[in-house]
Amino acid sequence: MYGRFGEVEGARKLLDEDGSSDVICFNAMIDGYLKCGEVEAAKELFGSMKDKNVGSWNVMVSGLAKCGLIEEARELFDEMKEKNEISWSAMIDGYIKGAYYKEALEVFNLMQREEIRPRNFVLSSAVAACANVGALDQGRWIHAYVKKNSIFFDAVLGTALVDMYAKCGRLDMAWDVFEKMEKKEVFTWNAMICGLAMHGRAEDAIELFSKMRRQNFRPNGITLVGVLSACAHSGMVDEGIEILNSMKELYGIEPEMEHYGCVVDLLGRAGLLGEAEELIYSMPIEPSAAVWGALLGACRKHGDVELGERAGKILLELEPQNSGRYALLSNIYARAGRWDDVANVRKLMKERGVKTTTGISMIDFDGVVHEFKMGDGSHQQMKNIYLTLKNMLKRLKMEGYSPNTSQVLFDIEEEDKEAELQYHSEKLAIAFGLINTKPGKTIRVVKNLRMCEDCHSAFRLISQVYNREIIVRDRARYHHFRTGTCSCKDFW
Repeated sequence: MYGRFGEVEGARKLLDEDGSSDVICFNAMIDGYLKCGEVEAAKELFGSMKDKNVGSWNVMVSGLAKCGLIEEARELFDEMKEKNEISWSAMIDGYIKGAYYKEALEVFNLMQREEIRPRNFVLSSAVAACANVGALDQGRWIHAYVKKNSIFFDAVLGTALVDMYAKCGRLDMAWDVFEKMEKKEVFTWNAMICGLAMHGRAEDAIELFSKMRRQNFRPNGITLVGVLSACAHSGMVDEGIEILNSMKELYGIEPEMEHYGCVVDLLGRAGLLGEAEELIYSMPIEPSAAVWGALLGACRKHGDVELGERAGKILLELEPQNSGRYALLSNIYARAGRWDDVANVRKLMKERGVKTTTGISMIDFDGVVHEFKMGDGSHQQMKNIYLTLKNMLKRLKMEGYSPNTSQVLFDIEEEDKEAELQYHSEKLAIAFGLINTKPGKTIRVVKNLRMCEDCHSAFRLISQVYNREIIVRDRARYHHFRTGTCSCKDFW
């Protein structure tokens, strides 16, 4: 009780005064220290314990992970002579909370080799990790494991599977799981609505939203974020504005930052930049960086340098350490040929010590997630990948592909700009997919950043020339490339 209220001094006094304190009392004290961020005190007490049980180790692993000390948590986990299901769950959850999804799956695989039977909460965590790295094969294996072992299919596990299949580009499988779920919660409907929205299936998302209400489920704020996002990705301006204006009256939900952000994004994508800016200034709450970021992205798309400059300067004050904001503003300047301003933005980044986020693209092949970064030649097939990429681009140029060098943020020769674009991480992942998958098989790629316009144009042509369906999930949305077209209809 003392620990939960943050009164660790009172808790420790009680522990030390009571001569009958057992291992459970010590574990509770360690847990209290870690919840209050007093890591060194927790380590000291743990080290002084003569009689540790598996719970003592579990509370340390879980607590260190929650404090962001994931490497120390893993070292302790590896030292454990005895592990139970909670031990494995603590390590997997720790990795997931820290966004170490590949490592979470590695621990889950190790758990399988140790023949530890996972329960629902561990399986849900593993499925969430699969969703975040696009590990479809492993996600399907877990789904099959659940069926084979007749594991109780609760709403949490079912929703995790819906979310995983949607994020891995298999809306058909997500829908199948959703339809077969006997018990659905509001968060289950939300997962399916948001999945449809991210894939640009706005009409289907809105129809499912209507079905949800007909079945007497009360939508919450997340539901309406999903519906508004669907409108944004499909250019349904009137519908989106109507939903925003009627939220409070129809559903008793006060519009929050995320809802305004979706509508700013909707207006911006449609080229209604003045209306988007007007909405921002009329908001009853202080607009966040995400809202201004939506406007800045729209300015990049539509080439509005003046408004982009205003929004960009506000963003650089709100998020001075976010490298993506600098890159977006630089891109707007570069497109306008304002190279001095590009240099000034780069100089400001250096002065503020801003570190850029490396673009990473992942592709799941035979249950293994392969990562690619621009300039990283560590992959064992990299020599073959570079050769395939060279031949692929040569073939694309014969079909009319012309590199979009406006994406390059350096004032260099055109030939050098083309070379810069050639090795983007998503192109490396596609080349890997062409090498390792059978002709006609779908290629799925997950990227941590937004895909650039040049890669988008290239992938449309690749889908036509190589007769492949390509599904790319970037930070903003999903793109389904088929026969030379994209599901976003270039409205992205």
